[in-house]
Amino acid sequence: MSSITIRSLQAMKARQEKFTVLTAYDATFAQNAASAGVEALLVGDSLGMVLQGHNSTLPVSIGDMAYHTACVARGNAMAERPALVMTDLPFMSYGTLEQGLESARKVMQAGAHMVKVEGDDWLVPLIQALSNQGVPVCAHLGLTPQSVNKLGGYRVQGREKDHADAMIRHAQTLEQAGADILLLECVPSQLAADLTAAVSVPVIGIGAGGGTDAQVLVMHDMLGLNANHVPRFVKNFMIEGRTVQQAMAAYVDEVKSGAFPAEEHGFSA
Repeated sequence: MSSITIRSLQAMKARQEKFTVLTAYDATFAQNAASAGVEALLVGDSLGMVLQGHNSTLPVSIGDMAYHTACVARGNAMAERPALVMTDLPFMSYGTLEQGLESARKVMQAGAHMVKVEGDDWLVPLIQALSNQGVPVCAHLGLTPQSVNKLGGYRVQGREKDHADAMIRHAQTLEQAGADILLLECVPSQLAADLTAAVSVPVIGIGAGGGTDAQVLVMHDMLGLNANHVPRFVKNFMIEGRTVQQAMAAYVDEVKSGAFPAEEHGFSA
């Protein structure tokens, strides 16, 4: 089977077929996730918390991201149908245009197919420059963990009408700038559905209800390995004696059928 590409995901949106995204940080889990049918693997800066033991994503370096991207890329290549690999550019690694281009070069040369950045309209010059250089971009809106100190904690975003309207405008602006995918984190379910309908690029949700084109979860969360606070949008798929790959396949099946996320996994305005 051929590899999953951006065009594959765009075609799935056009067919109104849901797709799945899962974080991966090493070769073994990357191969298992892709083999279970996950269409995109996110090498997330969440590794700072689930692998390195930090209380936020801020300490993660671009070197960390390049290293784990290379590991994931090697494992993914061993799957019968390799997934698309996207990699977070970590905190303060794209504060200037030159810095962002250099950070993207490092992770793309390590094996990423796409980079993910957090922010709104201020990202336009970077997204345009990356697009001109042939680097696909996923733009992350809503709760942006790299801005947790500015946001005052991990809080649902876009509950006020003016903020919700602004988020939709930001999404459209980022699409026009060249963003290939959008990701929404911790926003009201209705806002996520409205935003998904307002853009032509695929929209991935986490804590954004079932109205987006795709879902993403942190692998450790969906395998029930998070011993600390479990967000309401998380579901443990490692139940009923399932193996890791069976749990991943169940996640894929439930996203595609619409069973996950259920109403209780989302937020109201």
